[in-house]
Amino acid sequence: MAGELKGMRVAILATDGVEQVELTQPRDALETAGAQIQLISVADGEIRATNSDISPADTFQVDKQVSAVGVDDYDALLLPGGTSNPDKLRTDQDAVSFVRDFVTSGKPVAVICHGPWTLVEADVVRGRTLTSWPSVRTDIRNAGGNVVDQEVVVDGNLISSRKPDDLPAFCATMVAEFAKAKG
Repeated sequence: MAGELKGMRVAILATDGVEQVELTQPRDALETAGAQIQLISVADGEIRATNSDISPADTFQVDKQVSAVGVDDYDALLLPGGTSNPDKLRTDQDAVSFVRDFVTSGKPVAVICHGPWTLVEADVVRGRTLTSWPSVRTDIRNAGGNVVDQEVVVDGNLISSRKPDDLPAFCATMVAEFAKAKG
């Protein structure tokens, strides 16, 4: 359904090494639903995506630095994966604080693949149930989260998914959950 997210402001937090398909497919689903998207990163300029974590892919123009935005600027957050993307984000205090503030605000946060690493660093998975890429699951458990192996998991304001193969279900669930939050 086109238009169900009309007027909704969604931040996509990513940096170099983001898995291209995990950025573009959810972004396209959100835009088709009417959301206004901004790509937020740790630095100005462009970020370089990858395919399968190793092959350089396209570049994407950053709209704003994470240090210049806050949770009140957006209605929802998308955290795409790729191995090095969340690994870099979790070492940036502004990115970690932004994610922590977003999750604790109750606004919806969609995360896929390795993206939960940033949630772990923000200490917001304790007592929450989510899914992720298999290699991230021990980190989630060690941070007090519950892990299940499902295509998509919704726990309160967290929507999580495992991998690129899950993108159709992830995108549909993300749009539906963001629309519920919009009211």
